[in-house]
Amino acid sequence: MRGALGGPRLLLRRLREVMAEPISAQARLDKIVVQIASNMVAEVCSLYVLRADGALELYATEGLKSEAVHLTTMRSGEGLVGLIAKSAEPLALADAQKHPAFSYKPETGEEIYHSFLGVPVLRGGNTLGVLVVQNRARRTYSEEEVEALQTTAMLLAEMVASGELEALARPGDDIAVRRPLSLKGTAIVDGVGLGHAVLHEPRVEIKHIVAEDVQGEIERLDGAIAAMRESIDRLIDDGDHGGPGEHREILETFRMFAHDRGWLRRLRETVTTGLTAEAAVERVQNDARARLLRQTDPYLRGRLHDLDDLASRLLHQLTGQPLFVPREALPENAILVARAMGPAALLDYDRARLRGLVLDDGGATSHVAVVARALGIPTVGDVANITSLAEPGDAIIVDGTSGEVQVRPQSDVEGAYAEKARLRARRQEQYHALRDVPAVTKDGTPIELHMNAGLLVDVPHVAETGAASIGLFRTELQFMVAPQFPRMREQYALYKSVMDAVPDRPVTFRTLDIGGDKILPYMTAYEEENPALGWRAIRIGLDRPGLLRSQIRALLRAGAGRELRIMFPMVATVEEFERAKEIADREVAYLTRHDYALPAVLRLGVMVEVPSLLWQLDEVAEKADFLSVGSNDLIQYLFAADRDNKRVAGRFDPLSPPALRALKMIVDAGAAHGKPVTLCGEIGGKPLEAMALIAIGYRGLSMPPASLGPVKTMVLGLDLGQTAHFVKDLMSRHAGRHSLRDELRSFAKAHKVAL
Repeated sequence: MRGALGGPRLLLRRLREVMAEPISAQARLDKIVVQIASNMVAEVCSLYVLRADGALELYATEGLKSEAVHLTTMRSGEGLVGLIAKSAEPLALADAQKHPAFSYKPETGEEIYHSFLGVPVLRGGNTLGVLVVQNRARRTYSEEEVEALQTTAMLLAEMVASGELEALARPGDDIAVRRPLSLKGTAIVDGVGLGHAVLHEPRVEIKHIVAEDVQGEIERLDGAIAAMRESIDRLIDDGDHGGPGEHREILETFRMFAHDRGWLRRLRETVTTGLTAEAAVERVQNDARARLLRQTDPYLRGRLHDLDDLASRLLHQLTGQPLFVPREALPENAILVARAMGPAALLDYDRARLRGLVLDDGGATSHVAVVARALGIPTVGDVANITSLAEPGDAIIVDGTSGEVQVRPQSDVEGAYAEKARLRARRQEQYHALRDVPAVTKDGTPIELHMNAGLLVDVPHVAETGAASIGLFRTELQFMVAPQFPRMREQYALYKSVMDAVPDRPVTFRTLDIGGDKILPYMTAYEEENPALGWRAIRIGLDRPGLLRSQIRALLRAGAGRELRIMFPMVATVEEFERAKEIADREVAYLTRHDYALPAVLRLGVMVEVPSLLWQLDEVAEKADFLSVGSNDLIQYLFAADRDNKRVAGRFDPLSPPALRALKMIVDAGAAHGKPVTLCGEIGGKPLEAMALIAIGYRGLSMPPASLGPVKTMVLGLDLGQTAHFVKDLMSRHAGRHSLRDELRSFAKAHKVAL
């Protein structure tokens, strides 16, 4: 190669000039391969572009027969070019024809060339094509030449990703970078959203790739690394928590990578090839992404997120571009695309402009999912690599019902989803028309349908849906979205605002349910072998009574003159409820002594979600004013199956005889002691599951706002006597069955119960 250091920089400048010329895309490619061949003293330079069908097509060449352009193709994995595309690794050979993967294409005339060097054209770790140089003589390409070709491929990646080459594609042979994608994830929030992609962490647009002053770029890189390290150290050291939404262990991982000598050496070496500091970061991260995306080891794949975060921080430090999308920059019909995000970050966006949310990392019970559900934003999580596959402004469709995401959909797909959205809107209008219709079965049994909430933005849904009350207000969400622990006056203001917003309906507040998967960003996280069975919810409240006292005092003051319902989560023994009740009684006595107005009626309840309470139901029902079933935790604890673990989450069904028997025990105990029982878990908001729950005795269900219409429609079409008899017989006859779901669905269909 001509001039190990000067060559690449000179080539990049010349290629930039070619990119700026007002010529056709094919003429531009033809000039580019000529320039690369000349600079690298190669007799052949060829560019293969990956098509939507997975084939690699020859788009330009200098040295091979010109008639092979747009004619020669090979599959990913076929031949040396296909091997490079599949592995995303460069390949240098002194005698290519002796390699077992060599595939001869007679129309190219390449049989006279022996030495071969090919590199993948990468963007975001994804292969867009392959760039190749060849020579007649058998020769070994140096590391500097491999590096130079990889650097050149960065520029070509930019050209391919821009969509300029789409005009060269024959009908039906679209290039891969702009191809429609149908992706599958985890359905989180029901609904369909159509719009355009907005990256929560905007991809840095690198405008300058070629370095004018290499030493100056190294100094810029070192300065940015130092500033980034300092910011991470500051986040870790400030209060030992790492700032809102970022846990200490995550930042410690950042700090470890930020001091990794191999990573830093690679960055500096890449700058010396003629790239600017930001282009070097992009180049190194591209290579790392390509390798890690192809790893099967989950630990190594997990490191991809850490490296992505670190590279993103460094790029934003170098360019001064904002780390997140400014609120005012959000377009109409925005589909937010994020690797992961905290609940507070989602609340910063203008809800009126959001049509959907897609997450690379985030399941149905993640914190941001709770907020998305409250805001009614169709959401799909666990969509692998979505932040690299979607470009800003891409048309995108989110189906939060099926868990499907369509990126750059074809017109017929977009039309089908638009019709689905219109149908859903019409159905919502029908549900809205039922708002003031009492939820009563066909044979005259009233069912109370309550609403789950956790933020002030939820509360207007009570009136919109006609919910009987707020059956579960998750008080921890206020703590999760706050930058620091909310003081008692802040808690009081929220609770009073909620109660004032629904003056004619009661509100059931659940005391702080943190721990397990709900680690507050400003609290020290304790390492536990099994957090779901660890220090959480009422256990924290009883061990830190000051925390529970301040919350109960704020609730009591907010409920002055009204009926106030408070329930305690994760109670495992009657004694735990008694201790919590004693704290509440002491707070009542305190407020009385200081002449504060008290609630007109105070009711204290228990959440039944720990299986041990199933054998204390009579005792706890005797002491508590009401029972509320937390079916999410109860079912996972019953079956010892983590609901967030994809390998076991679907292994057991809440519509199975053992689960239904456990749920029936609770409602029967409540009836025996004259205590109301409400179920506020996820299954209460699903029409089929709700039908079974009503059949076994539940008369109160609490659910997300969007579920009230479908469940009420089901209730209005239900003959309870007939259904209860069927379910009782079904549970008796099929006690050993894995699930009764199919039989229940068939019954509903036969009796025209709307699901």
